[in-house]
Order: sequence, then C-alpha cells, then structure tokens
Amino acid sequence: MSVVGAQPFIKPMQPSPSVSPGIQRRHTLPASEVRPLNTQDAISVFEIEREAFISVSGECPLHLDEVRHFLTLCPELSMGWFEEGRLVAFIIGSLWDQDRLTTEALTLHKPRGSTVHIHILAVHRTFRQQGKGPILMWRYLQYLRCLPNVRRAVLMCEDFLVPFYRKSGFKVLGRCAITVANLTFTEMWYPISGHAYMRRNSEAIRFPQQPLTLPVTKTNEHVDV
Repeated sequence: MSVVGAQPFIKPMQPSPSVSPGIQRRHTLPASEVRPLNTQDAISVFEIEREAFISVSGECPLHLDEVRHFLTLCPELSMGWFEEGRLVAFIIGSLWDQDRLTTEALTLHKPRGSTVHIHILAVHRTFRQQGKGPILMWRYLQYLRCLPNVRRAVLMCEDFLVPFYRKSGFKVLGRCAITVANLTFTEMWYPISGHAYMRRNSEAIRFPQQPLTLPVTKTNEHVDV
C-alpha cells in the first residue's frame, strides 16, 4: 500500500527558529515529533504498554514479539509521539479484511484489507491526563484519510473505555467475538472518508509551524489514552 501522499501529514512539528541558524545549538532533538514507529522503537513501546495494561487488566494487547511483527509488516500504520526524543504515546494498527474482528485479527496483517485494526493506543504514565491520547487518535484518524484503500478503522476495548472512544467519533458495533482470559470487549468502528480530497491536497498538508493548541479533554487516561 502506497503512503507517499500521506507522508507530509506526519512530518514533525517544529517551531520556527527564533535565533540565527549560525548560533543554534547543534544536535538538539525536536521538542515535539510525530512519526511512524519502527522496530528500533519496539522495546520503548512494550515498556509503556506493559505498565499501562498489566496493572489494570493483567493482559497486554501485544507482546514484544508481536510489536516487532507489526512494526516490520506495516510500520506505516503506526504512529508515535516523541518529546525530546522520548516516546510518550503511540498507536499500532494493521489491515484487516473482514466486517468484524476475529481472533486472527490479533496477529495477522491483511495487506489487501480496507479496514485498519487499531490494536493499541497507550500513553506513558508521566504524560497522562494531558489530553495526549485524544490528540494522537485525532491525528492518526486524519492520517488514515490519506491512505487511498482505507475505508474504516475498528478497535476492541473494555466497556469502561467506550465513552472515551465515542468522544473520538467511534461508534459501537456490538460485542466483540474475541475474549482474552476472562476479559470481554466491545467492538467499535470509525468511518474513513474524504480520500479523493486528501490525495488531491496531500502536498499542501503540513503541521503548523507552532504546535497546535487544543483544549484538553478530561478523561480517565490510565490504560490506553
């Protein structure tokens, strides 16, 4: 799947330099950067995921080898938020080719699918309660609009997280067929539209020169937001 037209949408946010380039500090990291993840990020991803999920549900959505698996097969369907080089929040997705999720969706990537299965959204504990979960999800969903073959996004979550995802625009599909240990889930979906417009205007899409300021959504950001 080609994502050439989508790449400008995930360029890092960098404020305009306030001093002459000749006297700027060298080798400094951008204050805030959003980019696709790669296998070198896998350990950082898993450490955040393990802390976020094990303490609440006792289960990780993805084990370390599965994180590496998806970041190898479909890194373009991941998104990481970095602060001064440190991963603070991330999303990992893969493609799926059926109307509803099945157990196979937990480990498979279907390149011909038109549905993005969002496996996990997680925020580092130090950066929770700052609205980063909703902002990253919004950016991810906007990014998916740039992918010509994607028509919708789906995820499964525990019932107490349904209100959070509703605020991001997801709608309930019903009970998910997947269970993990004694956990049950609600399946939710989000329609992806506007492909022709986004492709036609992809070269004009840029992150603002100054970081976008959005109102912080008050949510319980303790598992995956």
